[in-house]
Amino acid sequence: MKRVKIVGKKSKLSLFLKLLQVVKMNGVGVEVENGEYEEKIDYVFKVVVIGDSAVGKTQILSRFAKNEFCFDSKSTIGVEFQTRTVTINTKVIKAQIWDTAGQERYRAVTSAYYRGALGAMLVYDITKRQSFDHVARWVEELRAHADSSIVIMLVGNKADLVDLRMVPTEDAVEFAEDQGLCFSETSALSGDNVESAFLKLLEEIHRVVSKRALECGNGKENGHNNAATLKGSKIDLISGSELEISEMKKLSSCSC
Repeated sequence: MKRVKIVGKKSKLSLFLKLLQVVKMNGVGVEVENGEYEEKIDYVFKVVVIGDSAVGKTQILSRFAKNEFCFDSKSTIGVEFQTRTVTINTKVIKAQIWDTAGQERYRAVTSAYYRGALGAMLVYDITKRQSFDHVARWVEELRAHADSSIVIMLVGNKADLVDLRMVPTEDAVEFAEDQGLCFSETSALSGDNVESAFLKLLEEIHRVVSKRALECGNGKENGHNNAATLKGSKIDLISGSELEISEMKKLSSCSC
């Protein structure tokens, strides 16, 4: 991949022209004076991490975004987010991941952040049966506020605590299959499966987005062909009357 380094003092116009030239190059990033390298972004995917309080949502996100685990982590207040850029199917994708509070008193605030989300990671604690029992309610709330095509990954966290397990893997697999969810068990402490769970979620989002774009493009093409065929065509609804309706009065269009 080519890199263009911008150093020294330049006028705003010359800098803009240089950047414009860089943008036109396929797959080229920009390295600014501080040495940071910014890659060309193809997609930005918004993902929300939801679930009961203290199931490890913040720790999972921290492990994926920064490969860190904080032993003194406190409950999230409201909403926080982190980002990470990955490459999936040759496309550079920036994941904007929102960490939502699990406490009931923040529910009205966090539910507002579901809008515009393309994916959700629904986390429960395998050592707390109640956190799994609440999963159905979280799915219902998510589908009530988010887009109908949102991709949901069910995650059983703290898989390293084998001796304290209260939620059999089979129960989670059965629920995920019944609801059409992806499923994985992770350990934010050890890092096991955290990376693969997020990447699987982002890959599925990319698949859905690509499929929707393809369908939208086909719909526009078909609509154009229909327009050429039906142009000027009219139907007499009542014999002898002046009431006519054009078949082209209203063409359906893709709402993607």
